[in-house]
Amino acid sequence: MRRMGETVIPLADLRYTATVPAIPDTLTPPDGLLSDRLGRPLHDLRISVTDRCNFRCSYCMPKEVFDRDYVFLPHASLLSFEEITRLARIFVGHGVRKLRLTGGEPLLRKGLETLVAMLAELRTPEGQPLDLTLTTNGSVLARKAAALAAAGLKRVTVSLDALDDAVFRRMNDVDFPVADVLQGIAAAQAAGLGPIKVNMVVKRGTNDHEIVPMARHFRHSGQVLRFIEYMDVGASNGWRMDEVLPSAQVLQRLQAEWPLEPVAPGVNGETAERWRYADGAGEIGLISSVTQAFCRDCNRARLSTEGKLFMCLFASRGHDLRALLRSDRSDAEISAALGGLWAARDDRYSELRGAAPSADKADARRVEMHYIGG
Repeated sequence: MRRMGETVIPLADLRYTATVPAIPDTLTPPDGLLSDRLGRPLHDLRISVTDRCNFRCSYCMPKEVFDRDYVFLPHASLLSFEEITRLARIFVGHGVRKLRLTGGEPLLRKGLETLVAMLAELRTPEGQPLDLTLTTNGSVLARKAAALAAAGLKRVTVSLDALDDAVFRRMNDVDFPVADVLQGIAAAQAAGLGPIKVNMVVKRGTNDHEIVPMARHFRHSGQVLRFIEYMDVGASNGWRMDEVLPSAQVLQRLQAEWPLEPVAPGVNGETAERWRYADGAGEIGLISSVTQAFCRDCNRARLSTEGKLFMCLFASRGHDLRALLRSDRSDAEISAALGGLWAARDDRYSELRGAAPSADKADARRVEMHYIGG
């Protein structure tokens, strides 16, 4: 066991069992018109390519739990690039138009450019390329950006929780300098991986004093800074509601410095509420999954690095697609199984968070952020 504050976390709870999806007796070809029980389509697939990360951010992989004795998944358990591409192709047949590579830190997966090139070859039934993106902590982006762009990656999102070097080093908890992340962002922009989004997780009392400095830095940069409410993902990050700074208060702080105007959503299911600077200096985003749940528009599925499908960021169990891949099931069989899973989906954790009894929340063994990729 590991202890973080007053919460005892059995290591066994940080591995997730999953049921093997049933194959329907009648195989219906996918038509891209899937919807779940709440009428939500399947549009985005987030693919975790590794459960490893070189940061130990407290809201994701606190060092007290993920220390040098923590055992990560062996390479044989990970989906191969060929398996990932095969599943992605099946998901595209069901309406997925956006693929996001995540981790852990995805750039730690050896040869990731090869996977990017394989996914970049996929096409929609209409013959259009997919929106292929990647989320990274930026630590090795400076030396990887050009190769990723050449392989066919379209855009990157970079996690950056502070501009002040001392604050950033404390938050990543491995003494990593902010200058290296900024260099990675510059390299990505030079490689054409844009528009770049920069995600800042805001924790009250930890880095909320960095809101305005971050905004000031990214104004006029062409990059979109997004502020994310600190979320209760997993069971290891010691989440407390009093450390959540509501997005409404983030907006108030920004509006005290610069006039902001609302921007209409660009696509259905967009997680960020968009605002632009009235002086034309760019825009910011607010992701308010704690105080303003957007479950009703969620069109995302998440594939873990070992091939478990999760229908919600806050899920406690998944569906083992790797078992289907490695038992010689056909694409048609896997496609039919996936269609059945999405049709049965009714997840809306954030919407129900406030109404759930505290005992229910404590007993839930939700998937960890580093494992499913946010």
